[in-house]
Amino acid sequence: MKRKTWLITGASSGLGKALAEHVLAQGDQAVVVASSTAATTELAARYPETALAARLDVTDPELRAAGVRMAEERFGGIDVLVNNAAIDFIGALEEQQEDDYRRLFEVNFFGAVGLTRAVLPGMRRRRTGVIVNVSSMDGLASLPANGYYSASKFALEGFTEALWQEIEPLGLHAMVIQPGSFRTGIENRTKVSGEAIEDYAATAGAFRAMMGHLTPEMFPGDPRKAAEVVYAEATAENPRHWVVLGSDAQRRIGVKLDQLRAEFDAGRDVALSTDFPGSADNAVL
Repeated sequence: MKRKTWLITGASSGLGKALAEHVLAQGDQAVVVASSTAATTELAARYPETALAARLDVTDPELRAAGVRMAEERFGGIDVLVNNAAIDFIGALEEQQEDDYRRLFEVNFFGAVGLTRAVLPGMRRRRTGVIVNVSSMDGLASLPANGYYSASKFALEGFTEALWQEIEPLGLHAMVIQPGSFRTGIENRTKVSGEAIEDYAATAGAFRAMMGHLTPEMFPGDPRKAAEVVYAEATAENPRHWVVLGSDAQRRIGVKLDQLRAEFDAGRDVALSTDFPGSADNAVL
């Protein structure tokens, strides 16, 4: 079987690092990138023939282009792009600072969009390739204090859903990964944004207070097991579109889907009442 070449962002820790290690252990090739190369360089040194470490801030268009160019020059092309890099700030929507939530969108959404657009020409030319966008259970089920993070993941999911409809006729695929809480050390990297407002003490404030008391045992997901699943799904003959990872994600997303269905069914008559008479059969979609 031909080796696949992966480009994995956020590969210095967490799920990205676990996936990079798994990909390389399977004999595939990987360009492992992060904003700092300390961890990725060590990983690449263990696989000198099949790994390439590079510094890539996903918010920098020049670095995105350079990363794709290095992958193509070293390995001939990118078969699987994994947009995994992400950051998080917590706080009520009114509390958080604009610089923080704009930075969050630049990394979580626009960085993934930019890299996707950079790899698509090569994938279209070869008529093969998979885009793996790592979302979150928060990409379907939002929570107080995490609204901007959720919004960035909602955006990524909408982008990906349109993407797979556009590229599947070309032989390409795209999928969304929706992890729950995994033991990646994210609790140590998540930052609070803005000053607390007392009126939100019972909602966003409760989430803020919890952040100081998190332990690894509160995160049920195993990154190594997640990496195995992502690898299997991305290399499947017919990749799925949505891949939920973790018992907490399965539970939270299930609750959200039940709520959506209940409100959707309850509002059917209202929805139908807003059409021009007899126009439903002529709808463009």
